[in-house]
Amino acid sequence: MPQQTSLPPAPPTSREQKKSAGFAVFSFRNFRLFQIARFCVVLALEMQSVAVGWQIYEITKRPLDLGLVGLAQFLPGILLFLVSGHVVDRFNRRIVLVMCYCGHVLCSTLLLLVAVRGQRSVAPIYCVLVLIGVVRSFNGPVSRAILPQLVPENHFPSAVAWASSVFQAGTILGPAVGGVAYAAFQGPAFVYGAAAVVSTIGVLATLRLKSEVKARPREPINLSTVLAGFHYIWREKLILGSISLDLFAVLLGGAVALLPVYAREILMTGPWGLGLLRSAPAVGAASMALFLAYRPMRRKAGQTMLWCVAAFGVFTVVFGISHNLVMSLLALVMVGATDMVSVIVRGTLIQVATPDEMRGRVNAVDMIFIGASNEFGQFESGLTAHWFGTVPAVVLGGMGTLIVTALWAWRFPELRNADNLTDIRRQ
Repeated sequence: MPQQTSLPPAPPTSREQKKSAGFAVFSFRNFRLFQIARFCVVLALEMQSVAVGWQIYEITKRPLDLGLVGLAQFLPGILLFLVSGHVVDRFNRRIVLVMCYCGHVLCSTLLLLVAVRGQRSVAPIYCVLVLIGVVRSFNGPVSRAILPQLVPENHFPSAVAWASSVFQAGTILGPAVGGVAYAAFQGPAFVYGAAAVVSTIGVLATLRLKSEVKARPREPINLSTVLAGFHYIWREKLILGSISLDLFAVLLGGAVALLPVYAREILMTGPWGLGLLRSAPAVGAASMALFLAYRPMRRKAGQTMLWCVAAFGVFTVVFGISHNLVMSLLALVMVGATDMVSVIVRGTLIQVATPDEMRGRVNAVDMIFIGASNEFGQFESGLTAHWFGTVPAVVLGGMGTLIVTALWAWRFPELRNADNLTDIRRQ
C-alpha cells in the first residue's frame, strides 16, 4: 500500500489570529498574578467603601459627612503625589506595590477593630480613611508604572484594556458584595474582615511576581527631579493633550453626582432605579474594555479618542434631556463605554511614550488629574445644578465637553495625528 503522508496543519484564519492576539497577554505569568492581586484589592476597597458609607451615615445622619469620605481620601494624594512619584521611580516597584497592598490590609483591619468596639464616633473612621488616602497616593502610580515591566511592548494596548476590565469587574462586583454582606451580617464588621482577607490574597499574589527590573539612573533628590513629572508632561504635547482632554471632559460632563436627583425627581423611580443608574456607566465601561482587549486598536488612536470624547458629551446631553428610564440607562451605558476608550488610549500613550525612569512621576501627576476630574467634577455638577437647575447643568456640561473636544483637536495636532499606540515614541 502506498505510504500516506500527513498534511501540514492549516494556517490559522484571520479570526483565529485576532482571538489569539486578544488573549495572548494572559500567557505571561506575571501579568496573570498582577491582575489577580489587583482584582482582589479593588474588590476589597469597593466592598469596604459601601460599608464605610453606611456606617458613617447610620452614626451621623448627615449627607455632608458622606462627602467628607471622598475628601479624606483625596487630600493625601494632593499632598503626597510629588513624593510618591519619586519613590516609585527610585525604588523597586514590586516591593513598593507589596507595601501598598499590606497598607490596605492594615487599614481594613483597623476599620474592623473600630467596628468591633462599637464606637459611635466617626473620628476614628476618618483617621483610617486618611491613611487609605496615603496608601492610594503610592498605590496608583506604582500599579500603572509596573505594568510595562510585566508584558512586552507589542502586547501593551491589550494589557491596558484587560487591566481596565479587571478594574471595572471589581468596581461592579465589590459594592454589591459589600452591600449584601452588610445587610446579611447586620453591620460592617464582617465586610471589613472579608476585605482584609481578600487584600491579603492580593499581597500573596504580588509576592510571587518576578517583574523585569530595568536599571534606572540614581537621580539626586532635589526640586528639579521631584518636579520632573510636571516638566515632562508639559514638554510632551501628546501626553499633555490626552491628559488635559480627559480632565476637562470629565470635569464638565460628569453627571454621576446628580443621579439621585434624576432618580427621584425626573425619572420618578425608587432606590432600585438609582442602583441601575449607578451601575450603567460601569457596565458600558467594562463591555468596551473587554471588546478592546479582544480587538486592540491598531490605527488612528488619537482620532478615535477625540471622537469618543465627543460622543461622551453627546450621550451626556441625551441623558440630561431624557425622562425615560430605559433611554437614560442606555445613554449612561454609552457614556461609560466612550469614556473607557479615552481611558485606554490615554493610559497606553502615557506608558509607551514615557521612559521607564520617569513613569512613576508622570503617573503620579496623571493620578492627580484623574482625581481632580472626578472629585471636582462632582462639585462642578452640584454647583451648576444649584445655579441653573439639574437638567440645564447636565446639558451644559455635555455641550462644554463638545466644545473642549473641538478646541483640543485644533490645539494638539500631535494628539489628532497619533496613529499606532505601540509605535509612539518620544520626539
